[in-house]
Amino acid sequence: MSILCGLPILECVYCLACARWVWKKCLYNAGHESENWGLATAEEFEPVPHLCRLILAVYEDDLRNPLWAPPGGYGINPASVILRKNYEETGGCSTPYMIYLDHENSDIVLAIRGLNLAKESDYAVLLDNKLGQTKFDGGYVHNGLLKAAKWVFNTECKVLRNLVDMNPDYKLTFAGHSLGAGVVALMTMYAIQNQDKLGNIERKRIRCFAVAPARCMSLNLAVRYADVINSVVLQDDFLPRTTTALEDVFKSLFCLPCLLCLMCLKDTCTLEERMLRDPRRLYAPGRLYHIVERKPFRIGRFPPVVRTAVPVDGRFEHIVLSCNATSDHAIVWIERECQMAFDLMLEKDHIMGIPIEQRMEREESIAREHSEEYEAALQRAIALDIPQAYPSSPYGTFHEMAEGETSGSSRGGISLLSFRKLKEHWDDFIDRLFEVDESGRMVFKKQVS
Repeated sequence: MSILCGLPILECVYCLACARWVWKKCLYNAGHESENWGLATAEEFEPVPHLCRLILAVYEDDLRNPLWAPPGGYGINPASVILRKNYEETGGCSTPYMIYLDHENSDIVLAIRGLNLAKESDYAVLLDNKLGQTKFDGGYVHNGLLKAAKWVFNTECKVLRNLVDMNPDYKLTFAGHSLGAGVVALMTMYAIQNQDKLGNIERKRIRCFAVAPARCMSLNLAVRYADVINSVVLQDDFLPRTTTALEDVFKSLFCLPCLLCLMCLKDTCTLEERMLRDPRRLYAPGRLYHIVERKPFRIGRFPPVVRTAVPVDGRFEHIVLSCNATSDHAIVWIERECQMAFDLMLEKDHIMGIPIEQRMEREESIAREHSEEYEAALQRAIALDIPQAYPSSPYGTFHEMAEGETSGSSRGGISLLSFRKLKEHWDDFIDRLFEVDESGRMVFKKQVS
């Protein structure tokens, strides 16, 4: 009798739990993820709208007669296009791309377009992502995207090297959208590992802007390369949040809402500690720029706000149940919102009347804050016991950490050296107190009189 009475109570508990989950999911929106992040400034966000236009230009068949040009045009000088390669020239190893010598911004740009739904070769690249198949620099990466990144880099490294040698003060920028964003993110890592092929160029002159990227690298790599890789995500975009194998996503295109709901349920029921410590789980790469333009329970779009951070936990972990989850992935819409957000930043600076000298000081301050935030993210990753979360070699602004010098973070964290020493002392302490018996259990050591 007691068992029969207990069944309705158990069912009620399950129903209440499910109702609570549904209620939280309905209230959950993309703004929650970045609400505690800092606001991006005009100086750091300035390259993004222009790079979006360069990426969008790769979609064109003829730059002199564009079909998708924004109202202000692409702002491209056709004479500065070094080369363009289409599907026939890439042989299906990569989506089409372009190398552009941007004299106005002192930049050498390699831009790659996103997925073409009519090309089987693009699906072959995107769906070649068996979990844990490919290791790179102490972490895991998307296998198909790494193959494409290596192919493009090895094919064009001589061209890039010549441009770097002829323009020693120019930056080298890799930019891409969607599938191309994953390719350029992994290409940046591969280029840093093979800097000798690019000639005399420092790490600080290499950068990447991945627009609406797929999750392509493990968390330790996403944090370690956050000083050179930047991801741009518009509001509810589903791809940077898609943890399920992309093959399953495309198999379920006719019932994508059902799949997204199942993914929401799976991610909600998975412990965050388990997610973070899974070395094979892939994430959106580098520093994140999140463009927020909609608010819960409000109709229409609002002036876009750009927030930025190098998060470790809470890194676009949950699918957002939104009607705009797919439309926010379109490069045309992303370019428009990026330009609008940048114009608002400039307008705000103009109203405040910031002089040129003060802007230069602010640029230096932004670089310093990014450096401190990057270091804090590394230490946060180490504190969470994420494998290989420390820099593997002396590079960038953190060479002193690799050389063993102490380096305090902006949040008062401990240095890498002191953390390792503390761990060694703790291991020695455990070894002195415990031993493993025949059954494999740890027991106290017998005291020797």
